[in-house]
Amino acid sequence: MHLDLASLRSVRAFASAFLREEPHLHLLINNAGVSAGGTTEDGFSLAFQVNHLGHFLLTELLLERLRSCAPSRVVIVASSAHRAARLRLGALGSPSPGPLGAFQDYCDSKLANVLHARELAARLRGTGVTCYAAHPGGCCGSDVKQYVYGGWAWAWWCITDTQRLSLEVMTILCRCENIETSEGVPLYVTGVAQVKIMTEKELLAVACEQFLGKNVQDVKNVVLQTLEGHLRSILGTLTVEQIYQDRDQFAKLVREVAAPDVGRMGIEILSFTIKDVYDKVDYLSSLGKTQTAAVRRDADIGVAEAERDAGIREAQCKKEMLDVKFMADTKIAESRRAFELQKAAFSEEVNIKTAEAQLAYELQSAREQQKIRQEEIEIEVVQRKKQIDVEEKEIIRMEKELIATVKRPAEAEAYRIQQIAEGEKVKQVLLAQAEAEKIRKIGEAEAFVIEAIGMAEAERMKLKAVALQKYGEAAQLALVLDALPEIAAKVAAPLSKVDEIVILSGESNTTVSEVNRLLAEIPASVRAITGVDLTKIPLIQKATGAQA
Repeated sequence: MHLDLASLRSVRAFASAFLREEPHLHLLINNAGVSAGGTTEDGFSLAFQVNHLGHFLLTELLLERLRSCAPSRVVIVASSAHRAARLRLGALGSPSPGPLGAFQDYCDSKLANVLHARELAARLRGTGVTCYAAHPGGCCGSDVKQYVYGGWAWAWWCITDTQRLSLEVMTILCRCENIETSEGVPLYVTGVAQVKIMTEKELLAVACEQFLGKNVQDVKNVVLQTLEGHLRSILGTLTVEQIYQDRDQFAKLVREVAAPDVGRMGIEILSFTIKDVYDKVDYLSSLGKTQTAAVRRDADIGVAEAERDAGIREAQCKKEMLDVKFMADTKIAESRRAFELQKAAFSEEVNIKTAEAQLAYELQSAREQQKIRQEEIEIEVVQRKKQIDVEEKEIIRMEKELIATVKRPAEAEAYRIQQIAEGEKVKQVLLAQAEAEKIRKIGEAEAFVIEAIGMAEAERMKLKAVALQKYGEAAQLALVLDALPEIAAKVAAPLSKVDEIVILSGESNTTVSEVNRLLAEIPASVRAITGVDLTKIPLIQKATGAQA
């Protein structure tokens, strides 16, 4: 499961996943020692959140599981650096200012670890959960050692013991004086060794055990004593001739014999060479005299033989020189003749090639001129085509401009007029339809009114007929009397336009007879209009009878 103490969100996610998957928790160790600067995503100092706040939140989230699994323990790894802490309660957890702010945050976080452990232990007393604060490396007298080379490591002031050991190459000069060889000849031998302390972990630990606390000169003295002892022992097993004639083999033997001993001290012999070998009894010089005489004799014989051979060889060389000279002169003459011939041939070939080149140049020049002219024609054609294209595009542009400025507005105007006409047409049609609908509705309303009036009139006539039948002649007479004014008005309507009526009567008195005739026709008119027969009314009967 992933846990990032620099993110409180990651701490909560880890706690949820752990509680979901793990049913038991008996030991919780909170260990972090970050001293780098920076700020977390939660806004706290990186060192303070990783070393304290993240562990504090994790412990609180897992505390119930620790109680349920009692007996259990919480171990918080603090540090003795908490003594240098200065908790700022007003800005707790924010980065400390200054160049040593990161280290101050580290010290503050370790003090917070100690305070957290004490308070947690007090609150959990009697629950079966114990809490401890541990200080790693704070115990005095520890024999645990840490070897570091080519790097760095933390060291607590006044607490950690640090010692240094040089790993540089050391040059050691070995001198063995008056050491007798296997033949008893005393020799003086000087050698030079290059050594260094090995860096392999185990060998470095051995070297530290041997030489920590000593300076470089002390280390050189130890190695020097070892090398000189082996050098003396080897000199006693060899002859002077073996030592003097093969110094490299002698040095190799010393290096091979001494290497295991110095290696057990963690030191490596990089090289060992014999610098000088001499004696004070002239043994080496005596060996040199015999050798020198033999060498001189051989040298004189060699000189004589060399002079003889040189004379013979000189004569042979002169003969060979002359032969070679003659042959060389012949070769020179032949070479000169061949050179002249070849030169003439080359000149002829050069002239031919020059002429061909000149003709080829002129031909190529003509071809190039033709190509240039062809390219010019093609350029003109392209220019013409481009000009035609430009003119065509200009025509198209003008057409589009005419379309945009003339045709489109005209079409728009025509379309507008057409739409107006269409609208007017639709308007007239709708008005006509509305008028027809109005007339139809009015007709329907009038028909309905007429029908209603007719039905009412019929109902009235029906009721009137019923009343007439019920009341008899008296009702009919009342109706006649009610209708007479209207009849009189209708009859007199034409006479309303007459200002004056003059009735003239002659001797025959036809006027009276006409009036009587009119009166006699009234019952018939009333009967035709109302259906009432006035002749059956007694009063009318009397009037008409009197007239008759």
